[in-house]
Amino acid sequence: MTSNKQKAINTIYLSILGNALLAIAKAITGIFGNSYALIADAIESTTDVFSSIFLLFGFKYATKPADDNHPYGHGKAEPLVTFAVVGFLVISATIIAYESIKNIQTPHEIPENYTLIVLALVVLIKEFFFRIVSAKSDETKSTSLKADAWHHRSDAITSLMAFIGISIAIYMGKGYEAADDWAALLASGFIMYNAYLIFRPALSEIMDEHIHDDFIIDIRAASKTVEGVIDTEKCHVRKSGITFHVDLHLIVNGSISVREGHEIAHRLKRNLQELFPEISDVLIHVEPHE
Repeated sequence: MTSNKQKAINTIYLSILGNALLAIAKAITGIFGNSYALIADAIESTTDVFSSIFLLFGFKYATKPADDNHPYGHGKAEPLVTFAVVGFLVISATIIAYESIKNIQTPHEIPENYTLIVLALVVLIKEFFFRIVSAKSDETKSTSLKADAWHHRSDAITSLMAFIGISIAIYMGKGYEAADDWAALLASGFIMYNAYLIFRPALSEIMDEHIHDDFIIDIRAASKTVEGVIDTEKCHVRKSGITFHVDLHLIVNGSISVREGHEIAHRLKRNLQELFPEISDVLIHVEPHE
């Protein structure tokens, strides 16, 4: 688990650095290149920097070990932080939409050609970041890291929309100056949709929704390999941060002693935690085989 924690933290640091550099590059290019779509893109990247910083502190708190006041650990803080990240996305989308509508109604110059080069590079870089962070989120089972990954994907989408809008403005000429503003407005809708995609799994984690069927199948299969285990009955899994808590009903021979049943349960718990390091705890109830 410690290894997964460090991998996630390093990935968040990478996101902060990448977003900060891209926000500066997009803002400068947008201002001097007469493109509000790029400025809107810079606004989103700036909110991404702050949300990633917030995410970093939240993740460190969520991965603190259990204590007397929090016997199940602090993992539930992670989806709460994800809700805050969603809030950052909604705010940035709202600002972009408002400024886009205002700019559509205001005459302005056609963006410079070189803004397209910058945007093309941004799309490629942000998609690359999305793939890296998304892979790390799958590896560490981190909901908040998945949210950070979708931040990068939403940034890539807004940059792609800006590229299309500016291309129309440049190549269609006079009368199409507002095309990049329309692109920014459309991008704000994509950001809102991505916010929902991030929000849904975090809500599922908070509500302990039953979504771990494949993991339960693996747990049941691994349990049957332990000596003394006849079968398993109920198996419930709930996620807490980057770890899982398992409630398992174990079926053993009804004629054995309580001590023997207790030893089988302990063997099973050790085996499951060795096979699946992401399991923080296993609560086992022993049932006699009829």
